[in-house]
Amino acid sequence: MGTLIAEGGRKHVVIMGAGPAGLTAAYELFKHEIPVTILEKDPHQVGGLARTVEHKGYRFDIGGHRFFSKNEEVEALWTEILGDEMLNRGRLSRIYYRGRFFAYPIKAANALWNLGPIEAVRCLASYAWARVHPIKNPRSLEDWVRNQFGWRLFSIFFKTYTEKVWGISTKELSADWAAQRIKSLDLWLVIRSALLPRRKAKTRGEVVTTLIDKFRYPRFGPGQMWERVAEIGRKKGSPVLFGQSIDQVIHEDGAVTSVVVRTPRGEVEEHTGTHFISSIPIRELIARLDPPAPEAVRRAAESLSYRDFISIALMIDRADVFPDNWIYIHDPSVKVGRIQNFKNWSPDMVPDQTKTCLGLEYFCFEGDGLWTSDDAALIALATRELAQLGICSADQVFDGVVPGACRRDSRIPAVTLAEPAPGRPQRHAQVQQPGPLDDDRAARGAEHRDWLRARPVEGECGRRVSRRHQGR
Repeated sequence: MGTLIAEGGRKHVVIMGAGPAGLTAAYELFKHEIPVTILEKDPHQVGGLARTVEHKGYRFDIGGHRFFSKNEEVEALWTEILGDEMLNRGRLSRIYYRGRFFAYPIKAANALWNLGPIEAVRCLASYAWARVHPIKNPRSLEDWVRNQFGWRLFSIFFKTYTEKVWGISTKELSADWAAQRIKSLDLWLVIRSALLPRRKAKTRGEVVTTLIDKFRYPRFGPGQMWERVAEIGRKKGSPVLFGQSIDQVIHEDGAVTSVVVRTPRGEVEEHTGTHFISSIPIRELIARLDPPAPEAVRRAAESLSYRDFISIALMIDRADVFPDNWIYIHDPSVKVGRIQNFKNWSPDMVPDQTKTCLGLEYFCFEGDGLWTSDDAALIALATRELAQLGICSADQVFDGVVPGACRRDSRIPAVTLAEPAPGRPQRHAQVQQPGPLDDDRAARGAEHRDWLRARPVEGECGRRVSRRHQGR
């Protein structure tokens, strides 16, 4: 971006995608008075997965987005955009396991009480054994976490939930991905932070993200941030163009020259520019290149894997249900993986403070029973499981919705939002997460990155094009 701004002459930048990455790039360009065209596939909303969905005054955050960065420049950017609308929130999250709530990050007294003295001693002994006898050159997530925490703690706090989220054995997940996902955290750090007074970090870079107890959050959810940026663009003459499905990315002699889109009316339009930024899924980007990418690059893109989730919002006729921002459900007797309490992210996420709105997240694969269920069945499942977990009774649930029951998919991938199955109504907030690829597939994925870097698309950006993302 710095090179682009420093160059002379008249520039015009075409940005594919109006999610956080695309709109952040646009915002920086707005400040330098560089003309921008922003193309967004969604017919109405900006923000991608980080949008805010509304139903009868209740607002939902698809996925739960804490605003915290070790980079002070990023924090300053958020303040610059939203100012006092960025709230400071305390973090409370817990793990539900065997009918008990465990604080997360782990607190010594709470863990010892819930595990009991015998199991606590076994966990410490298992940890000591793992440190003395580590698995050399761990290749799987199971091996890596066992080395960091010991087998017993891995079995209690990692195995069930991880397999619920990703749908495959922890033996099949990459150790490299585990190191990224649970970065900078081991059992000694957890115990030390639980037992001893915390030393205040001298810089933001010293903070272990998993252990933070405060974060910032927009008053009306994450979408408020990106709606504000879109409004700034509109006032500067660069409104987001909605409902623009990208058909072709034209390139010649190593340079992208234009983007061809299909409008909501079915018309074909071509957008030219001097520079192009893509935040759309890599698989989608490569599939739309004209002329086509080399066969090896296309194969690498097509091999990218996906894991989906469905978010279900339930409105509860109670002022207080649980005090957490979110809870992790490790209990294997239910399908739900995580529950968000939107009111505890920001009170303004609900219109009536005598009510509560919960978001239940279910992980699945495209085409399985959950994915193909209709909204009524999903709402009924979520209601039953809340009662089974003892969180609230079924008769306290007075309304429910599957966000994206704005009748469209809010998908995101291993690197893309999944296309709906042919003939199936687009009805769920079905999201495809960047997957924990094994080492061989990750190496193949490098093929498309190396090839794309040789094309003058100013950048691939966004969560959909990266396997690295924040842990709990």
